Amino acid sequence: MGKIRVAVVDNESSFVSMLKEYFQTSKYVEICYEASDGLEGFKMIQKNQDDIDLILLDLIMPHCDGITLLEKLREEKITKKTIVLTGYQSSDMVTEVLEFGVNYFMLKPFSLSDLERRILKIFEVKEHKVLDLQSQTLQMRITDMLHNLGMPSNVKGYHYIREAILLIVEKPDLLGSVTKELYPEIAERFYSTASRVERSMRHAIEISFTRGNLEVIEDIFRFSMDSEKAKPTNSEFISMIAERIQSDLEQESFQF
Repeated sequence: MGKIRVAVVDNESSFVSMLKEYFQTSKYVEICYEASDGLEGFKMIQKNQDDIDLILLDLIMPHCDGITLLEKLREEKITKKTIVLTGYQSSDMVTEVLEFGVNYFMLKPFSLSDLERRILKIFEVKEHKVLDLQSQTLQMRITDMLHNLGMPSNVKGYHYIREAILLIVEKPDLLGSVTKELYPEIAERFYSTASRVERSMRHAIEISFTRGNLEVIEDIFRFSMDSEKAKPTNSEFISMIAERIQSDLEQESFQF
């Protein structure tokens, strides 16, 4: 097949611009249509349905929300692969959305590389092996570690920290330039700003150290914490988790 032709229905213009810029050079995905509200999006999809492979749909929009648009598409018997994107999540809403047969539900913020991987997986693009086994294992370990530390996945800082750990594993030198390079790179991936990334990370770390598993926290961070159990800095938190995960994976590889 040719490129996956995508229609975006989202009223956040900065996000849509980021999408178009990100996929501009993609070999597999092309942003072909865009609309800023559900009513406009429905008319656009109805008119160009034969030329659209995938819909990226925000739920909270003016005039006509995403669920109403899904209802209209179902009434017209227009069936398209769909990824729902939203900054708001509730179990009832997720259940309602999935009843329309959407392919995936992504909670903002997320990295555009994660979105790309999801699109390619939906269309089973075999030529592009986005994640090899080692990368999958690394991502699962990071997710498990953050959950064990008591960091909730519904805060923005969780996603920023997760991405930062992946980056540090790939590019250890970034730890020497957290403010000038690491934060801006994460901000670019999540259509945010470096200052927001830093603040959100700090907030997520504070939640972990307030509500998290003390045994896990002490096991990982005991060498960086003073007698009053001060919280580690963002860079300390990221680097020590990255080091622990790398060490665990190396030990397992050696034992194998």
